[in-house]
Amino acid sequence: MTETSAGLEGIPAPADLWDDSAAADRDVLDGLVYRSNLLGADRALANEGGGNTSAKGVVSDHAGRETRVLWVKGSGTDLATITAAGFPALRLDELLPLRQRESMEDAEMVDYLLRSALRPDQPRPSIETLLHAFVAAPHVDHTHPDAVIALTSSPRGRRLAEEAFGAEAVWLDYQRPGFHMSRRIAELLDQNPSARAVLLEKHGLVTWGETGEESYRITLEVVARAAEAIRTAAGGRFGLGGEKVTPLGDAEADELLAAALPALRGALLADADGVVLHLDRTPGAVAFASSRRAPEVSQIGAPCPDHLIHTKHKPLVVELDPAHDGAAELRTAFRRGVDEYATWYRGYYERHLTEESRPFPADPAGPRVVLVPGVGIVSSGADAGRARLARDLYHRAIAVQDAADAIGGFRSLSEDEAFAIEYWPLERYKLAQAPPRGELAGRIALITGGASGIGRATARLLAERGAHVAVADLNAEGAATVAEEIAAAHGAGRALGVPVDVTDEAAVADMVRRAVLAYGGLDILVSSAGIASSAPVTETTLADWDRNHAVLARGYFLTAREVFRVLIEQGRGGSIVFVGSKNALVAGANASAYSAAKASALHLARCLSEEGGSLGIRVNTVNPDAVIEGSSIWSSEWKAERASTYGVAEEDLPGFYRRRTVLGVNVFPEDVAEAIVFFAGPRSAKSTGNVVNVDGGVTAAYPR
Repeated sequence: MTETSAGLEGIPAPADLWDDSAAADRDVLDGLVYRSNLLGADRALANEGGGNTSAKGVVSDHAGRETRVLWVKGSGTDLATITAAGFPALRLDELLPLRQRESMEDAEMVDYLLRSALRPDQPRPSIETLLHAFVAAPHVDHTHPDAVIALTSSPRGRRLAEEAFGAEAVWLDYQRPGFHMSRRIAELLDQNPSARAVLLEKHGLVTWGETGEESYRITLEVVARAAEAIRTAAGGRFGLGGEKVTPLGDAEADELLAAALPALRGALLADADGVVLHLDRTPGAVAFASSRRAPEVSQIGAPCPDHLIHTKHKPLVVELDPAHDGAAELRTAFRRGVDEYATWYRGYYERHLTEESRPFPADPAGPRVVLVPGVGIVSSGADAGRARLARDLYHRAIAVQDAADAIGGFRSLSEDEAFAIEYWPLERYKLAQAPPRGELAGRIALITGGASGIGRATARLLAERGAHVAVADLNAEGAATVAEEIAAAHGAGRALGVPVDVTDEAAVADMVRRAVLAYGGLDILVSSAGIASSAPVTETTLADWDRNHAVLARGYFLTAREVFRVLIEQGRGGSIVFVGSKNALVAGANASAYSAAKASALHLARCLSEEGGSLGIRVNTVNPDAVIEGSSIWSSEWKAERASTYGVAEEDLPGFYRRRTVLGVNVFPEDVAEAIVFFAGPRSAKSTGNVVNVDGGVTAAYPR
């Protein structure tokens, strides 16, 4: 009988993806791209953004001279997607003499590499460029395979490696990457000419070959043999002692998390300018979080330098037994856990601060990975992409920790070693290459009526300014389309389409629940769901009256109430913006049901601003008028009815509205979106209970 848990079953051998026909007829650089993409396609071999590859060849320089060059992965690129442009070429004959140096500082090395570039417009070369230069073979691969890291992260690892590889692999005790590690590897290979690979303790693998195919296949062979050595030594003891906590079903877990995630996000926001959460309930994540030994093993530290940059040195493990504890207990555990973790992290930063790291302020002190027994793993980041990256890298950590523990114990980088990577100037450079953050970066927005008109324009602008957007609409297909457009423009996970009928209490609660489960909480609500009807009061039916008030008054109330609950639980304030109407301020003929409902919503906003003020929740209203373009309302009978009321032809209605404004303009959805996003964001941080008209200047609607 073994202790294996579902989802924690050891590390499999990698699949051979090499295709002779696809690899044929490529020059050296294109062959390097092909090989790199294959390695990056398997995240158990190469982390996202991690690892580096190279090839050596001869080209003509700008003066027509034949020059030996090293093409090496550019810093911060990803092997899975890298193209030829991602490989800077360096003059190999300028790099090789560095082997004779006794020492070289990082800044000096980087400057030297940049000066050795064949062209000045190339990407900055990898931190580990000299490793590739000093290994004599034409093709070199440096990867971070789970199996190799697990083997080299165990106290038994060196002996097991000797048994598995003999003289075919040399072992390098942990060293931070850079000049000294590169030089030491070259020395080891001089001393061990029969070696085919280098095992880097708690770090990864270096392989090489006369051809790209040979280097690739040696990588796969070494990893497969390491995985087999682990399976043999483990004897089936995977799973970190088996289940300690019985995992919840999906429905139970979602109910628990929907109620508790805002507390976690609020705690993280205490020390961060915007946070997005990502829930991971894959079998491996649930099994790891629910296992007997995860609370101990996970705290030993990060298995690999590549991991901790995005996951930090260790996760937070919350105290929870879902068999007895509910949402209230989990909320308390989240808040207490984040507070204790932040205290540890600030101390970690102060304890290990050096002159090298002093220029870099401490990162937000909260955890990036949170283990929830019986539920799974919650990762966090400044945006959805970084939250998913933390999740993906922690999956690699799970595989390594489980395998290493099964063969006799897991050991990690020390705190000092981890800090030296986390705050290493060369790693900080890579992080600094991210594009500037928008003013709403890390904020979560929910917008009703988001499938068309003002709602759609607002959703797009919120995303453009950095927000993650839940686009909700009765038109579910339209909402999904807008969300897909936003994700295509700004990145996967940046938007979510949600169906909703804002008049239905249960549907509104489900809408908010979906947004919380997708992103962890909310910061912004834009109520833009709308309908309209036009008729003399004598012809206004009770159904018309009720429908207007159901959408424009009850719908705004239900949505605001649910969002208030989330914002209060988060405890970090928030912004609610109602899309009103000129009709909320100006009496108009033949629109009593619509106008009265809009006036009701306007006063509701004022009331909510009073309730929300002490909680930091701001509530403001934007009043548009005659926004015809792209509106689902104006494509309905409303347009014909308003034209009839004013005695103009339908096609002349835009001109009629333009002429009645003091600015002489028509108003478009994008104009209204600008005002909404102003109220949603930090530039209006001290504004609540206010009304802004975006109507071109309708004199009768001037607020009094």
